[in-house]
Amino acid sequence: MHTIELGGVSVTRIPHFDNWPLSPAAFLPGSDPELWEANMSWLSPAFWNAEADRVKVAVQSWLLRSAGRTILIDTGLGVDTARPGVPSGADLPAVLATVGVAPADVDLVICTHLHADHVGWNTRRTESGDRVPTFPNARYLFSRPDLEFFHPDVLTEEPGRSAAIYAESIEPVLNAGQAQVWNDSHVIDENLKLTLAPGHTPGHGVLTLESGDDRAVFVGDLLHTPVQILAPEASSCFCHDPSAASRSRRKVLQWAADHTALVVPAHFGGAGAVEVGREGTRFTIKRWAGFSDGLACR
Repeated sequence: MHTIELGGVSVTRIPHFDNWPLSPAAFLPGSDPELWEANMSWLSPAFWNAEADRVKVAVQSWLLRSAGRTILIDTGLGVDTARPGVPSGADLPAVLATVGVAPADVDLVICTHLHADHVGWNTRRTESGDRVPTFPNARYLFSRPDLEFFHPDVLTEEPGRSAAIYAESIEPVLNAGQAQVWNDSHVIDENLKLTLAPGHTPGHGVLTLESGDDRAVFVGDLLHTPVQILAPEASSCFCHDPSAASRSRRKVLQWAADHTALVVPAHFGGAGAVEVGREGTRFTIKRWAGFSDGLACR
């Protein structure tokens, strides 16, 4: 695992696993097949298995050290959850231990949104079968719109929504008194700020980092593949409101291009993060970050 320094903040990629779930046509219904083909030279194999026609999706967390605190962005997939169709993930506490971080060391957990692959290690199962927060000393940041959207009382049939997510990964944190609910925006410290970027879910958030001369934005699931930088109108099949997701994506990419900010998504394999540029109304890929390639595919 590699760490980079951005101003006074260290950023470490915490890989869980890589997967090849769907074809581009299924995963990004609005994307142009010719765009994939035209960019095959760099998309394959890091982001697309062209021979099998499958998009590569990495599952990962990001570990930040900022203003004296240890901060975890998203907790990936759990290993003992009861969610049909959702695979088991990596042993996150064991992965964190390899970079010298114990669960009790984490001060803040930021959930960009409440899909299963971002909240799975929010809690752990005890020997008695109860679920308790995995990080006993941490505050967990949840957006109010997502808390309301994922509440069992209002669930509808939609990809990514299930009563199990709330029961296993949200409610135990609320019951433990470790949740902190935010609305439109939330300042974490002098370096970090959360802002709503709805569309993928109603309460999806992005985290901006501004420290010294460096800028970054952790975009969660606004981007699943770098093709969406070239075609920001293309939203994933898991987006609740594809049009709103596209608007949020354009807004964040514009900010990143204007501020020479590193874009750090939740699901990019390969180099893991990217600096974007702008040519008129188009966004371009300028350079890749220096993170390692994550874990082996499975």
